[in-house]
Amino acid sequence: MTTPDYDTKADAYFGNVRRDIEPLLPPHAAQVLEVGCGAGATLHWLKQTGRAGHTVGVELFESAAAVARGRVDELLVGNAETLLPGRFEAGRFDLVLCLDVLEHMIDPWAFMTQVQALLRPGGLVVASIPNVRHLRVVLDLLLRGRWAYADDGILDRTHLRFFTRESALALMSPPGLQVSACLRRDPPRASPSGLVNLLSFGGTRDLFTRGYLIAARKG
Repeated sequence: MTTPDYDTKADAYFGNVRRDIEPLLPPHAAQVLEVGCGAGATLHWLKQTGRAGHTVGVELFESAAAVARGRVDELLVGNAETLLPGRFEAGRFDLVLCLDVLEHMIDPWAFMTQVQALLRPGGLVVASIPNVRHLRVVLDLLLRGRWAYADDGILDRTHLRFFTRESALALMSPPGLQVSACLRRDPPRASPSGLVNLLSFGGTRDLFTRGYLIAARKG
């Protein structure tokens, strides 16, 4: 299954190793599920570094899944929103990764309830969510009346939902889950955006944050 919007994306879109999530990860997770695993690069990295035992990937697109099959222990191909309900027993997973996928879903709030059920008590879900309050998006909308979709980034044309920090934290806090950490994907301190943020003593930080890395634990 492919669509023109996804067909135009570079290979890096599906093959990127998400090392930026490392500060949020447990030392080891016996059962790991990644929703939207792409070519399986991140699950392979977790396995090779001893952070994951058994790895399970869910990928919508067959072209990326064909590569992932050689990198993960178990692979499902299809739409996670309809594929996961009833597919796994409750409480199976120690770690679930949803890295830049929730914004592509029709109902990510219902999906997070499904994720909560799949986690064992004490299990962790880690998500990466773009920040639509980024200054570039806000200025284009307020000053130019523009809401211009692109091939990637915050206004990726394949995004169905948009989040600020507040709404992203709410998404990650369905009954049974509690947010344990929230990290910003900030610009480098030496960049113009980083310097402006520094001079404002962090008061403008959300305007320069491209997205959030959020971890939530099942209580």
